[in-house]
Amino acid sequence: MWQPCFRAHQQRSNSQRRAAHRIERTVRFDSFREALGVIQKVGELAETEGHHPDISFGWGYATVSLNTKKIKGLHENDFIMASKIDRLLDRPDGFLDHKQ
Repeated sequence: MWQPCFRAHQQRSNSQRRAAHRIERTVRFDSFREALGVIQKVGELAETEGHHPDISFGWGYATVSLNTKKIKGLHENDFIMASKIDRLLDRPDGFLDHKQ
């Protein structure tokens, strides 16, 4: 599931609402190789779409973070890309072991 992320330095008053500046999703795996394979697929999708997430991964996990750098925040395209990544990750053919 995609989670909103807020700027750490952003102040909140009663009249202001905090706005997320990115969304991210972390997925768990059984191995480094499995995480790397998923990240390669996400990277191929990003190249095709021309919308490039920030990605971190290691043994047993991968985190994909989306925002639109040009506006330093979220845009409709980030949510579209998140949906496409979800479809890639959640394929019923067992591509992803659903451990989230």
